[in-house]
Amino acid sequence: MGMNRIVLTINGAERSLICDMEKDTLADVLRNLGLTGTKVGCGKGQCGACNVILNGKLTRSCTLNIKRVPEYSRVETIEGIGTANNLHPLQLAWIVYGGVQCGFCSPGFILSAKALLETNPSPTREEVRDWFQKNRNACRCTGYKPLVDGVMAAAEVMRGEKTMDDLYNMIPEDQVFDTRYPKPTALGKVLGTTDYGDDISLKVPDMLHLAPVMPTISHGLLKSVDTAAAEKAEGVVKVITAKDVPGTNRIVFPIGTSWADGGGSERPIICDEKVFRRGDVIALVVADTRRHARDAAKLVTAEYEQLPEYLDALDAVAEDALEIHPGMPNEFLRKARFHGEDTRQTLPKSAHQVELSVRNQTQPHMPIEPDTANAYIDGDGRLTIMFKTHALYMQKGFIASGLGIDPENIRLILNPSGGSFGYAFSPGTIALVGLASLLTGSPCTLTFSYEEHQAFTGKRPPTYQNVRIGCDEKGKITAAELDILYDNGCYSEAANSGALVPTKYFMTPYTTPSARVLSRTTFSNTPFNTAYRCPAAANMYTGQEQAMDMLAEKMGMDPMDFRLLNVWQEGDTAIYGEKPTVYVAEGIFKEMKPIYEKLKKHAAENTTEEKKYGAGVAFGSFNISNSGDHAEIALELNPDGTVTHYSTWEDMGQGADVGCLAYTHEALKPLGLKPEQIHIVMSDTDTCPDTGRAAASRCNLMTGQATDDGAKKMLDAMRKEDGTYRTYDEMVAEGLPTRFVGAFTQPVNEKLNENDGFGKFPPDQSYAGFVCEVEVDAATGKTKVIAMHCVSDVGKVTNWLSLEGQAFGGMMHSIGYALSENYYDFKKHNNLIGSGFPFIKDIPDGENFTLTNLETVRDYAAFGGTGISEGYQSAGHVAVLNALYAAVGVRIGMLPATPDKVKAAMEAKANGTYKEQEPFFFGKDFHEYLDYIKAHPRIEYKGAVVHH
Repeated sequence: MGMNRIVLTINGAERSLICDMEKDTLADVLRNLGLTGTKVGCGKGQCGACNVILNGKLTRSCTLNIKRVPEYSRVETIEGIGTANNLHPLQLAWIVYGGVQCGFCSPGFILSAKALLETNPSPTREEVRDWFQKNRNACRCTGYKPLVDGVMAAAEVMRGEKTMDDLYNMIPEDQVFDTRYPKPTALGKVLGTTDYGDDISLKVPDMLHLAPVMPTISHGLLKSVDTAAAEKAEGVVKVITAKDVPGTNRIVFPIGTSWADGGGSERPIICDEKVFRRGDVIALVVADTRRHARDAAKLVTAEYEQLPEYLDALDAVAEDALEIHPGMPNEFLRKARFHGEDTRQTLPKSAHQVELSVRNQTQPHMPIEPDTANAYIDGDGRLTIMFKTHALYMQKGFIASGLGIDPENIRLILNPSGGSFGYAFSPGTIALVGLASLLTGSPCTLTFSYEEHQAFTGKRPPTYQNVRIGCDEKGKITAAELDILYDNGCYSEAANSGALVPTKYFMTPYTTPSARVLSRTTFSNTPFNTAYRCPAAANMYTGQEQAMDMLAEKMGMDPMDFRLLNVWQEGDTAIYGEKPTVYVAEGIFKEMKPIYEKLKKHAAENTTEEKKYGAGVAFGSFNISNSGDHAEIALELNPDGTVTHYSTWEDMGQGADVGCLAYTHEALKPLGLKPEQIHIVMSDTDTCPDTGRAAASRCNLMTGQATDDGAKKMLDAMRKEDGTYRTYDEMVAEGLPTRFVGAFTQPVNEKLNENDGFGKFPPDQSYAGFVCEVEVDAATGKTKVIAMHCVSDVGKVTNWLSLEGQAFGGMMHSIGYALSENYYDFKKHNNLIGSGFPFIKDIPDGENFTLTNLETVRDYAAFGGTGISEGYQSAGHVAVLNALYAAVGVRIGMLPATPDKVKAAMEAKANGTYKEQEPFFFGKDFHEYLDYIKAHPRIEYKGAVVHH
């Protein structure tokens, strides 16, 4: 096997190691020693999560074979540069500047920055960015700006210009809410001591390792699976196929609408009769080591009967297309909105109208940590699964019947998570590890390779849409139409988002007297749709906000002025037929206008034949919570006078930890607790109440409301007649409870009607406006965003570091969505670089990358604030597309706007052959279909809506 002994000096101490010299990487060796601060993300040397300093040089350890490491080499890992009581300046700077969100990339970045400062102690911001770009340090959470802030501040300390105390003093002492108080979990992440899912797998005795076997086709009948050779392979314990699954072998994910033609339980845990996409699982190898499992997985073979592969929604809805799920039409869900007078009368009467057709691509989430989970049977015989998710309690229902187990016999625990952005809402991975643990009775772990992660996980779905908007001679909008087709991929998961969202938020925030919306959803043989920050709405705004620019141009008006002319005024209704909760969009536009004018001026003054510049604007929104939403938390008074907060606000890095701390500290102010006297216990179904899913920007509002309720109950119980408060001992002596459950339920809107789309679905919406400037290289078509600014209104801010992190991260994702990110080619798009991941030089910085938040207090919220995460990824990509048009006069109909497409469009414009995208046809005429829906209402559904 090539085993050999090697001596290395690791973090200053000599270590003697036995390794497989042919197969082990330096990362393997370090992680096997327990130094799991060295992360393995992409596994290809593209992300820098595995960075160490080897003999004084920054090194990617995941691709460096151990035999290439000279004996007695000096290796420095994150664990060697600081401790909890003696942090390195970079570690502290990462904490106080908000460089830690999910934290998975933090060790690699910190070591990279340390290597930079050892060679260049006084770098400029641009030199820091150049270093991270050259060394391919990738972060999906922060938008990079706070990372550069951290390096610059740490450099000042290391040069002696500032002290560590200067950084520590940035942390507020006695106030958490509405401050820049750091995440409580940040310390372990910068030290490299926080154990993520794959780290845990290395520290559990007798852990069995899983390797999935995926099909080689996207659609076909599964005739046979041959596991004989794999079963005989070294270290293999079992090879699981569909016949071994004790339950129904189906994931149950209800669609939640009467307008779906079936669906919700068509996804197999392990494929039995058919395969529906490349990322399905046809067998699962269980072995004593990861290497043995993966080697054996290569020995599994399968026989298929090939069926037509529908890799595009238009092919799937074609008249002659086969049903992907027999018994269900490929177009399985539709919803409509009828608002005001029929647009067949109002649009033709408009003085001006425009039509735009555009296709959004599939957008992969691309966290740096590939999906990972662990499972075991606990001492009470319960299946316990540790994993990442946005919806802890919901997952029980998703997998229980498929595994043949009572949901009450499942315990779910959230692992520290290396980002998700929505994909972890899906229950596929936990079904696999749970199944393996049930069948073997042993602890089991599964960490996907990045290629497998890309294939297995859901994505933001592609969409086709046709948009028409009209206005009168003064520029006031008269009518609008949206015909949109969501490609939900191979399964019906989260389909209701695509169907519902356009019927509620189309034409937000513009007064539109007449509107018709038809939202259609189809199966295909592509990755399934799942949650992704601002799901469905980001797709929809791609058409709406470009069409708004087009109509402004037809009117001869500035795009910003046109929007201000039409923005909601107090008393106006949205297309869902009711008034929005707050009217903040006009204020956002007015705040954006001078920034936009400055960018336009810069673009006009700097455009040359070689470099074209343009400025763009766009506006986006998303729901916050939903009708009938419910959340619970618990607060417990401890014997030492401290308080513990329990909730399942699932933290993917967005700041749930500091959010819970901020609300608890603020609500219990009368007790005079210091922040460190509040303990946070999160996301374990055994100890924490169901706070609901971390989605739809709901948790900041709902957890805050529930915490306020729990705190009031605690204070009422503790309060004495003289106004002072009982101690724990006094509470116990008087027989009073010391644990209090706080709860909050959103009122149900009884006016909601699925047949015509009427009714306000959420209690509020997030609102965000974007302006940006792009530079286009005339020779290549390469488009670069050189400035992007966001103005939002979330009311009172819970935590400024979290708010800015969500904003800058959301804008980074939006830039990638506009210009580079994609997933359709199974070979090209199986890694970060191939999928168009934005690195630091793709994103603006400093004064060219800003957030302004207006704080209109939300009177209905206990703490005056609401949610916004989704809003920050709603429409930034459309601002980029509008800026691209302003620069070179072309619109790209099939996104992303890659250099080749931009160059081809510019050349076509130059030679007079440029045409905008022709309207798409979805198999049924828009108005005929709407007439049919109106004439054939389904079971009337009023009240709370299940929203995924």
